[in-house]
Amino acid sequence: MRMTDKGTLYIVSAPSGAGKTSLVAALIERLPRLRISVSHTTRARRDGETDGVNYHFAAREAFVRMVEEGRFLEHAEVFGNLYGTSADWVAETLRGGEDVILEIDWQGAAQIRHLLPEAASIFILPPCLKTLAQRLRTRASDDDHVIEKRLAGAREEMSHYGEFDYLVVNDNFERALHDLAAIVEARRLTTDRQAVRQAATLADLLSGTETQ
Repeated sequence: MRMTDKGTLYIVSAPSGAGKTSLVAALIERLPRLRISVSHTTRARRDGETDGVNYHFAAREAFVRMVEEGRFLEHAEVFGNLYGTSADWVAETLRGGEDVILEIDWQGAAQIRHLLPEAASIFILPPCLKTLAQRLRTRASDDDHVIEKRLAGAREEMSHYGEFDYLVVNDNFERALHDLAAIVEARRLTTDRQAVRQAATLADLLSGTETQ
């Protein structure tokens, strides 16, 4: 048996407008020892976003150089913008026993599963296409052209749900949040992780000696 308290890597994917970002933010607030990886991107910073908090914003030339240096665990181009996940930060955080969430598209998720098959993958769906369209249109940050592109790509993106370990439907926010928390809590109770955390208890129970 491999005895380790290494954290778990969670891959969370969803079409734009499914509520992924809001759900993950609420999950981070609810559960301790759970951190979100801040991706690098060439996308322009939106109003209210902070560099290093929402994303690490980078020029395309700098991003390409980081790819060439092998500094990304995964990277992909989405709607003309580049996104990537820092390999060093993820590895260091997991070694420290903390769980990490990656918010990435299905293409990036496929790359991660290939490199790290032990990662847990979650796909979040909206309840229906009508709701998805309504959510996208209420965003003030995207113009009609971008919204139509996102809707056009949503069905293709959602067709990959079967590649993921878990499927969560965001019809009711609190119920979807509960489902996400249940997935994380269950993974934290695996024998490998509990054997480390409960080492003293297990030693006592298996010692054959009753102690006061």
